[in-house]
Amino acid sequence: MRDPGHTEREVEALLFAAAGPLSLQDMARRLPEGADVAGAVAALQCRYAGRGVELVCVAERWRFQTAEDLAWLMTEERDEPRRLSKAAQETLAIIAYHQPVTRAEIEAVRGVQASRGTLDVLLELGLVRMRGRRRSPGRPVTYGTTDAFLEHFGLPSLADLPGVAEMKAAGLLSLDLPADFSVPDPMGLASDEDPLEEGDAPEFHVDFVGEAEETQG
Repeated sequence: MRDPGHTEREVEALLFAAAGPLSLQDMARRLPEGADVAGAVAALQCRYAGRGVELVCVAERWRFQTAEDLAWLMTEERDEPRRLSKAAQETLAIIAYHQPVTRAEIEAVRGVQASRGTLDVLLELGLVRMRGRRRSPGRPVTYGTTDAFLEHFGLPSLADLPGVAEMKAAGLLSLDLPADFSVPDPMGLASDEDPLEEGDAPEFHVDFVGEAEETQG
């Protein structure tokens, strides 16, 4: 039987040297057969809890990162992140909670016609991806979030998106919402789409957007 302490050191070394987050499967492929990767990760997470660098799970992958309360120390060493417009933030939120979702469905939720540039920005930043084509007339492209979205917001999975109570506490929802109000659960939505084919792209003559600027519908 392998020494758990030795496996823990190996996993620690892999995570420190990795260019990005690693899944348990990624680490297992590099370690000898029979290594208890999950146990080593759990032990490391406990050991680093509360320290300046912590072991966290993002999009079902593990990485070391600066503790949240010390992030201010790195401010001068980091590039200023690209700020999303209000339209892009709203569009991203709709995609996150309603995925898979088409451009027309995004417009229906927002109540305004979406600009082509808004989705282009989210696609360029890697926060959103084209998932497939809806099994409906016109075969419109469906959109969903990416692992980069989960990493950006520090979410282990889509199941960890804020719910109604958390949104109310953050002041993002009114406190006098209807009793039957609920936030869509992207984990529970059935998918009625077909996968994209190689080289596939949105067909704007079908999923038409019109002007570059958003206009009231």
